[in-house]
Amino acid sequence: MTQRYDGRTAVITGGGSGIGLAAARRLASEGAKVVIADIDPDAGTAAAKEVDGLFVRTDVTSELEVDALFDAAANEYGSVDVAFNNAGISPPEDDSILDTGIDVWRRVQEVNLTSVYYCCRSAIRHMQRQGKGSIINTASFVAVMGAATSQISYTASKGGVLAMSRELGVQFAREGIRVNALCPGPVDTPLLQELFAADAERAQRRMVHIPMGRFAKPEEIAAAVAFLGSDDASFITASTFLVDGGISGAYTTPL
Repeated sequence: MTQRYDGRTAVITGGGSGIGLAAARRLASEGAKVVIADIDPDAGTAAAKEVDGLFVRTDVTSELEVDALFDAAANEYGSVDVAFNNAGISPPEDDSILDTGIDVWRRVQEVNLTSVYYCCRSAIRHMQRQGKGSIINTASFVAVMGAATSQISYTASKGGVLAMSRELGVQFAREGIRVNALCPGPVDTPLLQELFAADAERAQRRMVHIPMGRFAKPEEIAAAVAFLGSDDASFITASTFLVDGGISGAYTTPL
């Protein structure tokens, strides 16, 4: 494995499981000092121990806790080089606009969108002092497509992440700070398993639209994170980086 991250620090929210944990493993394998942020202290502690990193318990909907997270990373390791803002939720109560209550709507927006706003702002302040940095925000393929099997607040939140990432990527490009939106397709994580276990028909309706005929592995998304955060992606910013198995490009899928 190449050591693209020697001497660099990566902050990963939602790093205790799923895509976040896979990204932590990948970046650590390439030499990064990894700071794991998660609301689950057991998962976060275990992840940090595995990658020989730092765990900071963080409620990403708290501005103060997010600022403390990035300050801790800079204080412990001397810099904030990569911010992978990945924490998110997709509760089953988030469904059609006709059935989704306003409390569910607001909770999803807080965790999936407002938290990315907090994380980007805090990371950018550190990166401005350094004169460089890479921010990767987890959006989704649903930010560029519509679905009849709706998760209305989730979809809206990811569209917001996509638009915000694009604007920040443009605004801070000449300061050496790159900001990209990572848009995964369905990924075989505990979050997706929980969602689809409750509704097999809904799962199958999604699967049939994936040209590759399967869900992504977390490690495949982590590989994209490792690329976007590295100097190999030095001319990529404000991008919609789709890793979706061809979903967004398909009119019909193979039999």
